[in-house]
Amino acid sequence: MTGDDLRRLALALPEAEEKSHFGKADFRVRDKIFASLPDDARAVVKLTPEEQAFTMAAEPDLIAPATGAWGRKGWTVVHLADADETLIADLLRRAWNNVAPKRLRGG
Repeated sequence: MTGDDLRRLALALPEAEEKSHFGKADFRVRDKIFASLPDDARAVVKLTPEEQAFTMAAEPDLIAPATGAWGRKGWTVVHLADADETLIADLLRRAWNNVAPKRLRGG
């Protein structure tokens, strides 16, 4: 996976748009960030702490919590080079679900 692959998958989600946060690409739904692309090798996604723990257990070489309080709140770093599209698409969908309004999620 590359940053461009992640971008394509993120922007395919309903109402997703790309903006910039501290000079780095981020992806939002209704102005709430669900993922960012700090560089072409890493992505950061907004998971719940439980989703983060489950995913880290399943993919310990690809997934790590973000540093500090951000990581404790579920923000999760994903190393793109060895990740496959199915994993990235799943993580992005989870992150999108964590910030999208209930009505947009279909609930």
